[in-house]
Amino acid sequence: MTKEQIIHNIIAALSADLAVFSSAARAAHEAATHDECLPDNKYDTTALEASYIAQGQANRAQEIRAALENYRALTLFDFNDDTPIRLTALITLESGEGNVRRLFLGPKAGGLKIADCDGEIVVITPGSPLGRSLLGLRTGDEVKAGDDTTAEPFTIVAVS
Repeated sequence: MTKEQIIHNIIAALSADLAVFSSAARAAHEAATHDECLPDNKYDTTALEASYIAQGQANRAQEIRAALENYRALTLFDFNDDTPIRLTALITLESGEGNVRRLFLGPKAGGLKIADCDGEIVVITPGSPLGRSLLGLRTGDEVKAGDDTTAEPFTIVAVS
């Protein structure tokens, strides 16, 4: 899968998530303001709880909108074996046991998984422990997953 296809898939996934969260925020807002949610007494917090849910859904929708803007404006960089890892790198890691992980270093949406014919590509961000560890490394370098110093190291086998 090319990086352009990865970006396209990330944008599609984020757009779908945005539709879900926007709809959920509207539904939660309607529930919070519905006549049936009016408190019967001072201990009835149904409307208050529904408003908290609506606000949380709206906040998540705003985060997704920001991520979409980031990915739509993203400039993809080319990498080779000597290029230090930075934003937009597609990284292949391999453990000593032969386990392979493929990662895309993006500006937002960490944890998003993109299906590929060769498995999955996980989006990570420079703010994550693994993302911070990878910044500046090159093909052939070793990296430990996050801040765990006892974790088995991975070797960077490809960066594109």
